[in-house]
Amino acid sequence: MCGIVGAIASGNVVPVLIDGLKRLEYRGYDSAGLAVLNGALDRVRSTGRVADLEKRVTAEGVAGAAGIAHTRWATHGGVAERNAHPHVSRGRLAVVHNGIIENHEPIRARLRAAGYAFTSDTDTEVIAHLIDERLTAGDDLLAAVQATVRTLEGAYAIGVASLDAPDRLICARQGAPLLLGVHPDGGYFASDASALVSVTRDMVYLDDGDVAEVRRGGWRVLDARGAVAQRAVHESQVSADDVALGPYAHYMQKEIFEQPGAVANTLELVAAARSVTPNLFGADAPAVLDGVKLVTILACGTSFHAGLVARYWIESIAGLPCNVEIASEYRYRDTVPDPDALVLTLSQSGETADTLAALQQARALGHTRTMTICNVPESTLTRQSALRFLTRAGPEIGVASTKAFTTQLASLFVLTLVLAKQRGRLDATREAELLAQLKHLPAALGHVLAVEPQVAAWAQRFAQKQHALFLGRGIHYPIAMEGALKLKEITYIHAEAYAAGELKHGPLALVDADMPVVAIAPNDALVGKLKSNLQEVKARGGELYVFADRDTRIEPDAGLHVIQLTDHAGWLSPILHVLPLQLLAYHAALVRGTDVDKPRNLAKSVTVE
Repeated sequence: MCGIVGAIASGNVVPVLIDGLKRLEYRGYDSAGLAVLNGALDRVRSTGRVADLEKRVTAEGVAGAAGIAHTRWATHGGVAERNAHPHVSRGRLAVVHNGIIENHEPIRARLRAAGYAFTSDTDTEVIAHLIDERLTAGDDLLAAVQATVRTLEGAYAIGVASLDAPDRLICARQGAPLLLGVHPDGGYFASDASALVSVTRDMVYLDDGDVAEVRRGGWRVLDARGAVAQRAVHESQVSADDVALGPYAHYMQKEIFEQPGAVANTLELVAAARSVTPNLFGADAPAVLDGVKLVTILACGTSFHAGLVARYWIESIAGLPCNVEIASEYRYRDTVPDPDALVLTLSQSGETADTLAALQQARALGHTRTMTICNVPESTLTRQSALRFLTRAGPEIGVASTKAFTTQLASLFVLTLVLAKQRGRLDATREAELLAQLKHLPAALGHVLAVEPQVAAWAQRFAQKQHALFLGRGIHYPIAMEGALKLKEITYIHAEAYAAGELKHGPLALVDADMPVVAIAPNDALVGKLKSNLQEVKARGGELYVFADRDTRIEPDAGLHVIQLTDHAGWLSPILHVLPLQLLAYHAALVRGTDVDKPRNLAKSVTVE
């Protein structure tokens, strides 16, 4: 969940390192630091944001032609300068690290006995001392890093700079993302392509076990066996404009309003087609999807909520049983493998550690029908799955996921139609009808966003509360869960979601004038039941905030606030109803004065377990 940047060039690389950290700060912002080689090893670290580090670097006049940098999300050790990266050993080398070294304690004990002093509480510092130990034994820097990583257990992406080899940098990965940036006049590496788009669009994605050497204008990769590995150069589709804030106040606001375009891009191939085919999911999809009798969805957080919505679609439209599992739970319980199951992973980054581990567990159990829906083309999940579908949402910087969620839902609906058609449950008339609804979806999302001023007015009152309940029924219950999650993430208001029918089975005890209740009220088969649930709240003095379809006939009243969205959108209704919940969280956070894009204790792309 941390951000790593490394650069070596003919001139001063500090501006490149700082710019890269700024673009990666959404991955961790407890502290930041850099180390450069300039005849000596100069290190600057700071708690807080990258802007604080930049001020210190500028004041101290730090410069160098090779360096590494890091922005941290704390795991081992609290938020303190002594725990900020880079970590050094004997003043000769510096290391940055993303991930968790699971066997750091016995390594630390052995190194202490060998005379090494530790100045931090982190697991990372053992890496620096292990490399130094190998250098002292006579290894060159590349061999020292290779020997070191063979002793490490856990997940890591590391970058190393050393006075012993000032003309090169070394990096390595195992279970955490890392890529190289290729340029004729310099060599670069980072944990995300967005950190390097200001200097190069040519990227090399490393595989697990790879150790890479980066020089000015040259690079080579060695695999886990130490053999030279051929890794292709890819042109990144990320541009500097994609990760620029533009006219918006926050990335979350930008990404909320990008959703009509992001969904349109995701559905581009579908919108141009008269029918759906398995080939939308790759050339191998007909064989992989043929004969599927069960779908198992593995995901975390917001992606898990997308999976819960998809379960309704897959079971109702395609007629397939569907299980949705929290990835971090799936990998640690005994499951019964089914060779006819499609194992579907969902992730914005494609590097979510728990989801990757769950996929590996499924494959170890013999599952070969695997697919990922993901937003990053060369991510680990996409490379480890038999099939993939890219959501084309563009970079998502805000920690609270928005457009990744709606594009995942759009993709899942396409998959549902493909599965239904393969099973003979989708005739031509129904297919044309649902495709027409999909093609209209971006325009419908644009109409829903027009309610922002009304939501912002609600937020003035809502932001004063400390607790909230979210209610939904049927396919909109996972949307209530997502709305509660968004509110928790960026406003720090405690929020819980319930299936509305469960209200009287306990949660109703919490309802009073200080407990706002947010309800999702589509004009579907359960709207009558939902209205009864709303009366239960109103009768107990609760204050209701209802997002309703235009035709639900729920009228505002004392203690009952209503915002009407669009006419009922049928199966696609959940995708529309989540937008005002995102807006409510965003505007309530503005009123409360929290850091919208970088909420406390959180970071984007959870690459540690």
